[in-house]
Amino acid sequence: MNHPTLRYMVSAFSVLVCSIGLHAQYQEGHKEVEAPYRVQILESLGGSFSSPNGINNHGLLMGVANLPGDQAAHAVVWRQDKDYAIKDLGTLGGPNSGVNWSVNDNRGIAVGASDTSTIDPNGENFCNLSPTGSDLYVCLGFAWQNGPLMSLPTLGGNNSYAFEVNNRGQVAGIAETGTPDPSCTPPQVLDWEAVIWGPRPGEIQQLPLLPGDTVGAATAINSQGTAVGTSGPNCTSVSSEPHAVLWEKGSVTNLGSLGGLLENIAFGINDQGQVVGFSDLPGDTTTHAFLWTKENGMQDLGTLPGDINSYAYGINSKGQVVGDSNGGSYDRAFLWQDGVMVDLNSLIPPNSNLYLLVSNQINDRGEIACMACVFSNGACTSEMPPVVLIPTHGEADYRLNSRIASASGNPVPKVIIPEDVREQLHRRMGFRQQLRK
Repeated sequence: MNHPTLRYMVSAFSVLVCSIGLHAQYQEGHKEVEAPYRVQILESLGGSFSSPNGINNHGLLMGVANLPGDQAAHAVVWRQDKDYAIKDLGTLGGPNSGVNWSVNDNRGIAVGASDTSTIDPNGENFCNLSPTGSDLYVCLGFAWQNGPLMSLPTLGGNNSYAFEVNNRGQVAGIAETGTPDPSCTPPQVLDWEAVIWGPRPGEIQQLPLLPGDTVGAATAINSQGTAVGTSGPNCTSVSSEPHAVLWEKGSVTNLGSLGGLLENIAFGINDQGQVVGFSDLPGDTTTHAFLWTKENGMQDLGTLPGDINSYAYGINSKGQVVGDSNGGSYDRAFLWQDGVMVDLNSLIPPNSNLYLLVSNQINDRGEIACMACVFSNGACTSEMPPVVLIPTHGEADYRLNSRIASASGNPVPKVIIPEDVREQLHRRMGFRQQLRK
């Protein structure tokens, strides 16, 4: 079962902070212009895998990194003001922890989940934080800010998971109840509910669900306290629930779908109330990224040319959306803006040996936290470093990036992911594994 456990990816590099070359040029008409983004490679903790999954407006990146030997993984942060030095956040007593969601608050708070030292009495693998795929510890959501991890309470069950935090200190996530649910897919036993913790310590609020639904997950929350996520009638997994929802002022709203009946989830929301996520198309064999607004409802963002599925994970205050598009044997990171979806690989220096697989989050300065691989002979290798893309023209000229891309860009071939690497990618991205059609 793919539990609400979440996104995670690889870095076989143990590198010092460095930058990929910035001197490659694009041709736009007769004018040479610099590549819109430079690529900054981030440090690891010595293991093969790591991933930056969030970035705030001050350049603080949050994610997860394997320890040497790849038997355990820890939540980490990278600080731009300290030359992107990595900091191990530790755990709540167990072997693993992680910031596996698109966190982007501006107060320097990171939230995620961590194993405790207690084995789950029901044999559940609720958070699935282990790099080896087997994790039977009780896990709890946590919040961190320049100190030890602070655990977040449940609703009477054993486990919880924190996905997102806003600038008021409210944390969105899920928490188990003490109620066994026969609809759960084994080894899951207990129900879970969508919750908001805080802003006061120890405070937890259970969110209402749509009529007929029994489980839910609050996956993101903006500065106004508006949360989004998913809900459904079966205790299966976060991503397979049929309803993408929004919670505002104590009420829940169904955001609709792109025509499918399964796998509809709102993944991110900005302070303007714009919501991104992904939804099945009619027939439930294809999944597309969406943008939802109160004015226009749910808009299908499509895919990159020739691809099958797409997934939107993050949106900033300018309405720039990031995620990934895939065609079955490959994934490629995208930036969507002003009605145009662009392959981010076309916006970095063409002499780079990195291929951008997934863009996880984008801040208001246009900086993007990404998963990447080193490629050779048209295929990804097992070397997958965590990276951040930094606009070369600055925040004020962010619209220049899409203009360059739509006018000429730098066409790049699709890079094939070998099956063994792809299996590792899917497993480490947790709930998204089942979405690969």
